[in-house]
Amino acid sequence: MTFRNIPTQALLLACLTTTLLTACTPNPKAGHPNPAPPPSTSASTSRTPVSPTGSATPGSPGSGTPGTAPQRPKTATGLSLSAGEAFVRYYVSLLNYASTTGDSEPMMSAATGECSQCKLYADYVSKVNAANGGLTGDYFERVNDVPDLFRGEGGLLGGHATVTIGAYTSKDSPSAKPVTSMVRKYKREFTLSPQQGSWVMSAMRLVPQ
Repeated sequence: MTFRNIPTQALLLACLTTTLLTACTPNPKAGHPNPAPPPSTSASTSRTPVSPTGSATPGSPGSGTPGTAPQRPKTATGLSLSAGEAFVRYYVSLLNYASTTGDSEPMMSAATGECSQCKLYADYVSKVNAANGGLTGDYFERVNDVPDLFRGEGGLLGGHATVTIGAYTSKDSPSAKPVTSMVRKYKREFTLSPQQGSWVMSAMRLVPQ
């Protein structure tokens, strides 16, 4: 992981401040963390992962213990750069938990009210998730690396993580035609904001690689 300090303009140009990231964020149906159908099809490109059994199992990404949301690890507490990396990994586990159960409260509690893509993701998984049969297969988002973090104006932290999402199928309703998405790699760009002494998600988007 590379830690850098970059001028505010560079942060803005990278679309990693809350306002700009929201503005340049693709349609939710065009990426995984943006709740919508799978990215491998032209019909839809959701990035909501799905487990082979349709529900999280002990040891699977984002599962914690069955029926329990992942808890913020001590390493993700504080405002250091290493805490920022740990938080990003933790937040992805919350996205996986929401996709599995339909419960988006934990992920929304770890985000600012300005995170529009967080809200879009939450709205989608409340309707389409593994628990209600809307997602099946390996829908989990797995963080491969967080190669770059940089500080911006106002205490914001920007960067991206490289992630992989497995092969899964999604259905927007019981009668809808299943849409299948194959294994694919993405770059999850994000902006973190300080809140009560620790990082929270302020903006995010998933970019196909």
